[in-house]
Amino acid sequence: MAALTSLTSHSTSSSSLYSNFHTSQFTIAFVPDSSCFSTVRSGKTSRLRFTSLNRRGLSVRSAATKPAKSPAEEDWKTKRALLLEKRVRSVDAKEAHRLQKENNFVILDVRPEAEFKEAHPAGAINIQIYRLIKEWTAWDIARRAAFAFFGIFAGTEENPEFMQSVESKFDKDAKIIVACSAGGTMKPTQNLPEGQQSRSLIAAYLLVLNGYKNVYHLEGGLYTWFKEELPSESEE
Repeated sequence: MAALTSLTSHSTSSSSLYSNFHTSQFTIAFVPDSSCFSTVRSGKTSRLRFTSLNRRGLSVRSAATKPAKSPAEEDWKTKRALLLEKRVRSVDAKEAHRLQKENNFVILDVRPEAEFKEAHPAGAINIQIYRLIKEWTAWDIARRAAFAFFGIFAGTEENPEFMQSVESKFDKDAKIIVACSAGGTMKPTQNLPEGQQSRSLIAAYLLVLNGYKNVYHLEGGLYTWFKEELPSESEE
């Protein structure tokens, strides 16, 4: 099991507020999306983003060498730049529904499978970009312990089969609207000059990075879809 080499406290005031959590064998990342969202990747560098300014955080530091990040762990600034370059368009829930009905767009719901089964837009396809840690090997127990250290008892990890699953269901010219719970935004605000990252924006980034040409993003997330009482269904 990995050992924590040091634990320090820090505060910051930036539009991209991250607290780095490092251990000798694992890292922990949180992505805001209605609530903190988290992932663990072996030997990778990840970050904890706070959803408000001037929050106080902790840093666990290690002498371990940090290998290259996975594409999903790339800095939000880099992701956002590519999304803007590729002209990924954000649409609200009503516009997404219109595109689905009139222009053959498909809603790609990247939330965990359990959330999808509870309720989702009619006709949506679920491919979770993050998943619950599945196994109970010594390594997975260590990762669960790392999450528990920060009070998280349903730790998640990046879904290594995400793009493979996407490519099995969609060709490169497919019209896709990527959706998650809260949606995030690429629009700058006074407090967030680079917008706000989310699961759906990470997924949209991975899609355009892998050659998908017609990728849209659901602004406001599925929260707004359900609030607008647009067609929904469940599998329970």
